Amino acid sequence: MIELIFPDGSKRQYESGVTGRDIAASISKSLEKKAILIKLDGELLDLDRPLEKGGRFEILTREAPEALETIRHDVSHIMAEAVQELFPGTQVTIGPSIEDGFYYDFARDEPFSLEDLARIEQRMKEIVDRDEPIKREVWSREEAIEHFKSIGEKYKAEIIEGFPEGETITVYRQGQWKDLCRGPHLPSTKHAGKAFKLTKLAGAYWRGDHRNAQLQRIYGTAWASEADLEAYIKRLEEAEKRDHRKLGQAMDLFHIQEEGKGMIFWHPKGWTLYRTLQNYMRRRMEAEGYEEVKTPQVLDKTFWEQSGHWAKFRESMFVCEEEDGSVSAVKPMNCPGHVQVFKHGQRSYRDLPIRLSEFEALHRNESSGSLHGLLRVRQMCQDDAHIFCTDEQIEAESIAFIRLLKQVYEDLDVELHAVKLALRPDQRFGTDEQWTIAEDTLERAANAAGVEVERIENEGAFYGPKLEFHLKDAIGRTWQCGTLQLDYVLPERLDAFYIGEDGAKHRPVMLHRAICGSLERFLGVLIEHYAGAFPLWLAPTQVVVATITSDADDYAREAVQAFRKAGLRVESDLRNEKINYKVREHSLAKTPVIAVVGRREAEEGKVALRRLGSDRQVILSLAEAVKTLAIEASPPDLAIRALGEESSRRTSVAAMEAG
Repeated sequence: MIELIFPDGSKRQYESGVTGRDIAASISKSLEKKAILIKLDGELLDLDRPLEKGGRFEILTREAPEALETIRHDVSHIMAEAVQELFPGTQVTIGPSIEDGFYYDFARDEPFSLEDLARIEQRMKEIVDRDEPIKREVWSREEAIEHFKSIGEKYKAEIIEGFPEGETITVYRQGQWKDLCRGPHLPSTKHAGKAFKLTKLAGAYWRGDHRNAQLQRIYGTAWASEADLEAYIKRLEEAEKRDHRKLGQAMDLFHIQEEGKGMIFWHPKGWTLYRTLQNYMRRRMEAEGYEEVKTPQVLDKTFWEQSGHWAKFRESMFVCEEEDGSVSAVKPMNCPGHVQVFKHGQRSYRDLPIRLSEFEALHRNESSGSLHGLLRVRQMCQDDAHIFCTDEQIEAESIAFIRLLKQVYEDLDVELHAVKLALRPDQRFGTDEQWTIAEDTLERAANAAGVEVERIENEGAFYGPKLEFHLKDAIGRTWQCGTLQLDYVLPERLDAFYIGEDGAKHRPVMLHRAICGSLERFLGVLIEHYAGAFPLWLAPTQVVVATITSDADDYAREAVQAFRKAGLRVESDLRNEKINYKVREHSLAKTPVIAVVGRREAEEGKVALRRLGSDRQVILSLAEAVKTLAIEASPPDLAIRALGEESSRRTSVAAMEAG
């Protein structure tokens, strides 16, 4: 007998070998019809899988959030079956579910076309209507290899040959079609539903290695309901409008060209945006006690070997050989250089914590196929910093960092959506004891800072666990940008130490931390989040003074100087064009404020302010407009000071008037 514990806490005894379907049927016929999966001690299993042990048990229907990944996995199998029916001789390779959808890689000599996707989708719907039963089968390793070789599926056979001897091989039979898969899967194809859509074609290398054969990848999306699918398609359409590459071109922010793959050519407006964000981060960090440093771009190979990066990161490094035969690498990260700064001179426990920051270019040799606008580049700058501290200081430093991150995200009007704790990977440095302490400390610090963490297995760096901070943008997409990594390893490998209160040498703990991560990527996210309509403090051009007639040109120049003197980024538009044309053009360029001036405004010393997205005009004196916009344009970290100064000024003026 086995004992199952239900979500309401009740316990029931069942014969060993009972299935989830049997249990659902014993509760009610309606539940049996709706059931698609079960969950046993947190693991998803097929509805018809015989249960050999007890534990916490739950029956899942299509509406359960946990079921969505399995629905997508099933739809990917349905797509693969449809492809092989329509295009005999095509080999299937790997087809996982991914965020918001799935993909499958196919080996086929002739390329798929966009027209083919419509045919495949139609066949997929037919397969759903067939209600093909999906059954799990356990095969021997040799049997599986022989079978897939016999039907010409050499990629599947190669996958199985890579499994260790004695590993259980599971194959799922879907009607007459079958595929190697760990599962779980739904009871039949009808349960996958028809809320799916094939979205795009792409190339992919077998096992992600450019030296291997090139495959064809078909992407798709699948949801639990048609309403969810429609909402997702609308999000895609909105994302297309917000594409940072299109907005970057329309707003004259940056461009990328073939001669500099993965490198950004920042235009004046784009570089203004970049420096505004960077300077904001610099001020925020300086206020928290970070000291900025600058370390070399190129360092000798032996240095990277000592740090451990040569073994773990070599493929992503740009390497240069010198005439004397020595080998150097352009730095892909700052951390080893910061250890050298820490080591220069003797450090005492009284000096700790030491917080070192750096805004310097980093280079990573990302594959050309993975490059994507600002979101995936080869040259980047990070709001990078490293904290050297004692064990006793880890928690307080982690809490302070998380609070700073939350403040920055609030200032930038993005939502902190989730925090994930990436736990020890299989290949790692350091002792198990160090990893346990590090993981527990980070989780405790996160909780103390008011955030809950989701633990994810095997995702930590080779030197330590990390907290990953995921933000949500204006249209609901999530992005992982911030990170806090706890490292006992690098200080030891690079022989960093401080003198403790006992007069002996001690290893510092090293916290690797970033809030934005890559500024390039973060700006790509912000461009799409704001759809180019930045808040006034961040906008590259904050005000455009536009004339109605040439009679106002001299006054417009005077207004430009007044705005500029107040620290605003301002341009003039004195062209001989109609004002409506000018307003429309600057609105398309996402200029936050247009100050319209004509003969009347010039005579009265006023301006008509138009805000982006509004047809309403506000008439103010030039002095009042300058004062109002200067306060509004203050960066969030300086805004309190600006408002405080304005309040003091008004108090003084009121006192003088009263006196």
